[in-house]
Amino acid sequence: MQRVIVYSGTKSQFRSDVMTNDIGGIIASTFKSVTGHGTKQSEINSWVNSLQYMDRVIADPAIPADAGVAIEYHIPRSSKRIDFILTGADAQHTDTAILVELKQWQQADLTTKDGVVITTFQGGPQETAHPSYQAWTYKRLLEDYNQTVQEEKINLYPCAYLHNYAPDNTINNPFYAQYTKEAPVFLKPDALKLQDFIKRNIRHGDRNKLLYRIDHGKIKPSKNLADSLAGMLRGNQEFVMVDDQKIVYETALAQARQAATGQKHVLIVEGGPGTGKSVVAINLLVALTNQDMVAQYVTRNSAPRLVYAAKLAGTLKRSRIDNMFRSSETFHKARPNEYDCLIVDEAHRLKEKSGMFGNLGENQVKELINAAKLAVFFIDEDQKVTLKDIGDKEEIRRWAKKHAAIVTELKLESQFRCNGSDGYLAWLDNALQVGKTANDILDTKDYDFRIIDDPATLHALIREKNTNNKARVVAGYCWKWISKKDSSLKDIVIGDYQATWNLNDDGQTWIIQPDSVSEVGCIHTCQGLELDYVGVIVGPDLIARDGEMITSPEARAGSDKSVHGWKALYKADPVATKKRLDLLIKNTYRTLMTRGQKGCYVYFTDGETAEYFKTLIHPGLAPAPAAGLAETLKKIFNIEPRVPDALKWKDYLPVYSLEAACGGFGRGMAVEPQGWAKCPPGLKPDRNMFVARVCGRSMEPKLHHGDYCVFRANVAGTRQNKIVLVQHSSIADPDTGASYTVKKYTSRKKYAEDGTWQHEEILLKPLNPDYKPIVIPSADDEEFMVVAEVVGSAKNKI
Repeated sequence: MQRVIVYSGTKSQFRSDVMTNDIGGIIASTFKSVTGHGTKQSEINSWVNSLQYMDRVIADPAIPADAGVAIEYHIPRSSKRIDFILTGADAQHTDTAILVELKQWQQADLTTKDGVVITTFQGGPQETAHPSYQAWTYKRLLEDYNQTVQEEKINLYPCAYLHNYAPDNTINNPFYAQYTKEAPVFLKPDALKLQDFIKRNIRHGDRNKLLYRIDHGKIKPSKNLADSLAGMLRGNQEFVMVDDQKIVYETALAQARQAATGQKHVLIVEGGPGTGKSVVAINLLVALTNQDMVAQYVTRNSAPRLVYAAKLAGTLKRSRIDNMFRSSETFHKARPNEYDCLIVDEAHRLKEKSGMFGNLGENQVKELINAAKLAVFFIDEDQKVTLKDIGDKEEIRRWAKKHAAIVTELKLESQFRCNGSDGYLAWLDNALQVGKTANDILDTKDYDFRIIDDPATLHALIREKNTNNKARVVAGYCWKWISKKDSSLKDIVIGDYQATWNLNDDGQTWIIQPDSVSEVGCIHTCQGLELDYVGVIVGPDLIARDGEMITSPEARAGSDKSVHGWKALYKADPVATKKRLDLLIKNTYRTLMTRGQKGCYVYFTDGETAEYFKTLIHPGLAPAPAAGLAETLKKIFNIEPRVPDALKWKDYLPVYSLEAACGGFGRGMAVEPQGWAKCPPGLKPDRNMFVARVCGRSMEPKLHHGDYCVFRANVAGTRQNKIVLVQHSSIADPDTGASYTVKKYTSRKKYAEDGTWQHEEILLKPLNPDYKPIVIPSADDEEFMVVAEVVGSAKNKI
């Protein structure tokens, strides 16, 4: 299980670490090893400052020295972290945890929105959740997702500590009493009150290893919106809305009240997969309906609406369901301001004309804004997947202006899908080349992502994961739906693997049908919905060549209506159409690969594409300790000064310095090895291979200073995203100053009309964020040379 606590220890250990003035460094170092990336100096300074205040609070001897302390606890299935946790037992010896939300705020202002205040951040004044609301929601999330907390009846006491905040009539205002009662807020002069709060609830130390049990406890099955819908419509709080979700929800409620007085409003809410767009939308529908407002939930894609209707069957009358969940196709005849609020989910899928033949209405964005006093658009422009999709922020702004509506724009960023991993989503954007991010390498300990080498194995894995009917296989639409007319035929045939598209009888509710795990779904039957595990078959419409993602609309099935008419568009405007098609195909796979809350398994029909993606993932292995690593690896490699000729390049590989390797393999000079190293298991030796010791820290956490690594010279195939040894006169390695370096290779090419290309720029990237990339402006001169690639080490294959 992924470790989710950045720092843990006893109270006495924590106080000792603070006393050494190195608590910030300790946490920053551990944070990096746990998350795989560093953090800003400003956040480190914030930790140091706030933790010194907490140190003084818990200094009281009445707080047990063996109480547990945890810092930056990552709540499972979310991207949220609890700042400070103190664990132990109360007077009745019941296991207890105090959750502390730490803030460095100095002022805040009241709002009229429930649980929302205004405070100043670096970008200026901004609405944000009240600290007590935050602390309370974190308690709720911990109860929702940690089975240990729920089953063992552990006491959780949330609170907030604003140690720089002087008392006023804002933070403790009666307007927020509902939340300050659930999670008391302590201000600048309240250190003793916080101390008493802790002493009342923790009388004994953490002798039952509560901190360890929470950290290693079972993760509860994640909630599914469709399954929770009936409870939500009955008024149950199935999902607690955190931070940015709360801001969007309260803003929409406030604007609905304002719009009722005559001023039209438009609210644009941007959010990626798993940020809770649909959860906020359904909560908003329930709240507005309960306030006797005429509100409807609207989508163009019918799959979410039909799945929700199927889940609600038997609990509500069909007429009521139909009145709450509507298609975007039905508003072209609506009167102006006929509805108090239209909540438009998946707004990126809106199109111009409505009707089966595309001959009704003018523009769905226009019609929705016209029909509602308040129109709320939940949108992710990177999920446009057909040529008819017109929903984007600029289109909404344009029609809002024509209707004299006040436009508000908000963002949802809290992540609750993909195991709460922001890193996976950023990596996926980078890998698909949808957008450039800093997440070049995916650490699979954060999210169960696997590349599977054959489709039958992938489908078998998904069947194995389908324990609660929440695992499915989906694919790009690259195979004709021949079974639609003849059910005896198989649509998707890849070698010995044969499967059919989702059954026509199931329609858009395919994803919840109990036997549909044996079939393959597509973008139209899963967009807007979620699974626990998703298996994705990537067809020939998306391939990688020399590190470049290439899309091919001609590889789509002729029956695929999502790119229907692309040839005519291409003929009229090839540049714009190519760009548009490229995004649509990449967006399709981005959407498919983000349906899984717990995991995503992928099969690529193209072998080179699979190999390219494999270079972008790093298995979730714990990093080897840096201390004494060189000696350890030297022993593991069993370096010998001499070995019999018969064992050379069979059982043993030559050991060179990097400088000698550049001379021998790069310039053809005669060099003698320093010794001979036993070849690590799993590698097949050949005469292009050698062992060398890397220097410096620029490639941490993958390669540490002093690591012995196996290299292969005469690199074949693409070098893109490989870790390589390169040499060039313009290089000055940041650690050694030498003209050679070990870095991750990326290149940008410029293509000529005849199809030939040349390098425009080569980037040699470090993995350590403290180092800067090395730019080679022209790699076509004779001085630049890729000497070898890293293929393994004593610990694992790279």
